[in-house]
Amino acid sequence: MEIVKKEIELSINKRAFNVLFISIFSAMIGLGIVVPLLPFYAESLGATGIWIGAIFSGFSLARAIFMPIIGKISDRRGRKALIIFGLLIYTAISLAYIAANSVYSLTLVRIIHGMASAMVIPIAMAYIADLSPEGEEGKHMGTFTISLFLGMGFGPLFGGIIKDLAGMEAVFLSMAVFSSISLIICLVLLPDSKGSIIQPSLKDVIKNRMMKAVLFFRVMNSFAHGTFMVFLPMVASILIGLSPSQIGFLISVSVLTTATLQRYFGKMADKHKKSLLIVFGLVIVALSMITIPFLKGFAPLLVVSMLIGIGSSISIPSATAIVAIAGREVGQGSAMGAFNTAMSIGMITAPMVSGIVMDVVGVTHVFIFSGLICLFSAFIFWLIALKTGV
Repeated sequence: MEIVKKEIELSINKRAFNVLFISIFSAMIGLGIVVPLLPFYAESLGATGIWIGAIFSGFSLARAIFMPIIGKISDRRGRKALIIFGLLIYTAISLAYIAANSVYSLTLVRIIHGMASAMVIPIAMAYIADLSPEGEEGKHMGTFTISLFLGMGFGPLFGGIIKDLAGMEAVFLSMAVFSSISLIICLVLLPDSKGSIIQPSLKDVIKNRMMKAVLFFRVMNSFAHGTFMVFLPMVASILIGLSPSQIGFLISVSVLTTATLQRYFGKMADKHKKSLLIVFGLVIVALSMITIPFLKGFAPLLVVSMLIGIGSSISIPSATAIVAIAGREVGQGSAMGAFNTAMSIGMITAPMVSGIVMDVVGVTHVFIFSGLICLFSAFIFWLIALKTGV
């Protein structure tokens, strides 16, 4: 009887993993479709560099505010209902982008979109962390995050092609279609999750020795990637003359490179010191960012995009593995909520700070500035990791 129960449990867990993998992949394609195109859409509505930063930061600010709250709720009430509600808003808000006719309305749409995102990605990650076997957190989380990066990788590529063929309105309609597919899959097939009996405060999560270093890493890693995602399209278009499809391809290659290597470096994270892998990945990203202003042409940018993807693939599985381990002490929803909030803080500050740098000294300098910040943060992270024993 015990063997039968275990087999049933394994079957349910496998189904939950597969359903979340497919649905999050679809949702991230929809989200990624607009990434390389939103700066141009914002400019068409009269946005300056600072307003472009505000439009992107609004999304991340909403995520940062709501993720710790929603993560804790999911630990107490379960995860499925929150994921479904978030995907429902995803679908509806995709159509609101079309109706946005000013910088202010577009910023509002992005804020609501960020609120919905707080209910989907971190809660799905917490659900998967619940299922992660001890000692295999890197492999398990690394395998799941392939869905995130595959979706974000293919999204910009599809977005550039759709924009070239059918215009910006078709891009937003496509986002709605992919979000609705994710909603239907989860609604019909995702098993319910009871969450966790652990109910810590946000302060307890942040003070956890394992979480301190990894939260700092996530902020600084996201700062670099926020700059790359938001401002690379402008450099590639204005200074080099690349098309939307080529720009989408550059971003897609970076993210798809990360996706391809997630499982491999997840396995490495289970066998080797996770903090060393995180530092190594950060340094690769930092040095790659610094070289961008000195590149001319599509091919060099393609190489650097791949290097940034490799750097992320080395560091992120180790970071998510640490969070999954810490989540057993502080609650997976709370831990993943804090981890993704740290990401949002980086994504908030990057467009705003880099937008100011762009307006003051030019768009190419944002990459040098961001790369140097990321390089310095690798050193700080290592000091924190040594002190906390991560």
